Amino acid sequence: MKRVLWLAISMTLALGGCSGHRSAQPEAGVGSDVNWPAVGGGTDETSYSRLANIDTGNVKNLGLAWSMDLPGEVTLEATPLAVDGVLFFTGSFATVYAADARTGKLLWKYDPEVWKHNPDKMHYSFGANRGLAYENGKIFVAALDGRLIALDASTGKEVWVAQSIPDGVLNISTGAPRVMNGKVIIGNGGADFGARGFVTAFDANTGKQLWRFFTVPGSPEQNKGDAAMEAAAKTWRGEYWKTGTGGTVWNGITYDPELSRVYIGVGNAGPYDPELRSPGGGDNLFTVSIVALDANTGNYVWHYQQNQRDSWDYKSTANIVSATLNIDGKPRKVLMHAPTNGFFYVLDRQTGKLVNQPGMTTVITWAKGIDMQTGRPIENPNIRYENGLTEIWPGTIGGHNWQAMSYSPKTGLVYIPVHQIGASFARSDTRSDNAFNVMGLRTEPIIKKQGDGKGYLVAWNPVTQKEEWRVANAFLWNGGTLATAGNLVFQGSAEGMFRAYDAANGKQLWEFDAGLGIVSAPMSFSVGGTQYVSVLVGYGGATSAFGKFMDVGWKYGAQPRRLLTFALGGKAALAKAPPRNLKIRAVDDPDLALDEADVAAGRILSVQCAACHGVGFNSPGAPGPDLRESAIALRLDTLSQLLKTGALIQNGMPRFPNLTDEQIRQLHAYIRARAREALGTRKESGEPAPQPKL
Repeated sequence: MKRVLWLAISMTLALGGCSGHRSAQPEAGVGSDVNWPAVGGGTDETSYSRLANIDTGNVKNLGLAWSMDLPGEVTLEATPLAVDGVLFFTGSFATVYAADARTGKLLWKYDPEVWKHNPDKMHYSFGANRGLAYENGKIFVAALDGRLIALDASTGKEVWVAQSIPDGVLNISTGAPRVMNGKVIIGNGGADFGARGFVTAFDANTGKQLWRFFTVPGSPEQNKGDAAMEAAAKTWRGEYWKTGTGGTVWNGITYDPELSRVYIGVGNAGPYDPELRSPGGGDNLFTVSIVALDANTGNYVWHYQQNQRDSWDYKSTANIVSATLNIDGKPRKVLMHAPTNGFFYVLDRQTGKLVNQPGMTTVITWAKGIDMQTGRPIENPNIRYENGLTEIWPGTIGGHNWQAMSYSPKTGLVYIPVHQIGASFARSDTRSDNAFNVMGLRTEPIIKKQGDGKGYLVAWNPVTQKEEWRVANAFLWNGGTLATAGNLVFQGSAEGMFRAYDAANGKQLWEFDAGLGIVSAPMSFSVGGTQYVSVLVGYGGATSAFGKFMDVGWKYGAQPRRLLTFALGGKAALAKAPPRNLKIRAVDDPDLALDEADVAAGRILSVQCAACHGVGFNSPGAPGPDLRESAIALRLDTLSQLLKTGALIQNGMPRFPNLTDEQIRQLHAYIRARAREALGTRKESGEPAPQPKL
């Protein structure tokens, strides 16, 4: 009898099902099948493929089927769509590509030409776009300047163009639209400049605007008659509409066809310092919240705020996963969310209430936990820099950022690309070349705790709210994840390795050297009975804003950006590219005398360059070149000509007509000073290089 009992226990342990520790969850309809027609595979945003031809047993035979070089692209953050044998994806500035899914042959290409239509918008973001939507033969893409564009999926020809961002505001679009049964919804960014957030829905056939929902209140006149905005305004103080609010929706949007709702993830408040935007208090709704709207009307249904009175650039913009979970023996329709604040939330889709006690996916020092009665965090004291310099974990990039997490109903686990790094905050000068300056508040990434400065692939059990396993990545900024019915998890890394793991235990089963860092999430599809896995390769994005903390040695323009597609037995070879190299090949004119007043002034002016070229010009080589290594920036005349004429605007380098000759000279002096510091011919000043984080 004892032997039989022992065998039963052993089998249970082998299957990973002991005492309810982990169990499969309802699978019907979750994720994608042959096609991958939406962001995250389907409306549930699970990034899960039901295809199982590639599995733990044969993934070792996975090989490159084909690759597609993408000249001119830099940051690649999108996940391709697959519809009936065609792949659709976007490049850095929302250029749309259509390729044969079997061969990689380019079928058509569409360029929204932001540099021609609205070049001023190029000042407010590095080039990045997170993808497309598809419905009924049309592809939908949002350009940086806010144009929402419908294209014929067969030809790439424009069907209609609508403007989703009004004139005169600082908002920009980098996110992927979503479709909602004949409607298209798009949000925007710009919270770091104080822009007021909103989402807009359009008719998918005509481009007619159907409704708009503002995520934060405006002036009393603007709020009048809008019940949601009148209620939200009660949580703000002072003349907030003049100082800035933030709360933009630039990534996480999930459509719920069953309840006819759409859930939007609202971003950080702006300015970061709450005393600048809402002096004296206030929760500042609906910043850092998930808000449920009626998909047909745009009317408010419920909200759950994850951080009241945001003071740390926290945001709820990570992907929002919709699923049914068996909890306490009952099926619950839920949303799963891992925002930047480090907690993992499971919410009831009907009510927005917490389903269970949120767990911590990374190091958290700003709060002890979440109060289940109120849903509010149990904050630690003095976390809003009341007593001067304050150090907080996680920092501004958060425990989980925009890189998609995935969910497998087969394992019942969520696979999260996690970051561990802190940040310091102060209203006074922090005296560091790594510090950001955001409307009077200075914040700087910091590495102090064990495990800091690393990224992790974390398998999370949403029912028990506990970590099942963890894999450490070599660097901080890595790609999103894909889970499959073959019990696999795929993820790309900053150092350029594309890997497959056993979804049950995290054991690495396969890897491929992509030749460049990966920040996008992979996807899977099938054509003619063959399962494929595709991923875009293009390290960049927020890397320059974090300088040395995300520098892994990739050089601007040295490594080609690519789309890679894999299949079992794939035999294609990838052309070699220059390897990573952390050495700074600075150039200098030693005969040039530097005026220290010019250097100091140029340091302040560099705020306009840092999103692409690095804080204090500590550039990781993406999304813009390292100006310390630039021959153009070596000479004042060539730098001045470039800034005034915009000769490289099609490459993402805008014109700067606002800069005077004196200011250009000062910028040039600061670049030269930083180059000499890199060469070791000048002592580093330690003075601050302010920059608003994007």
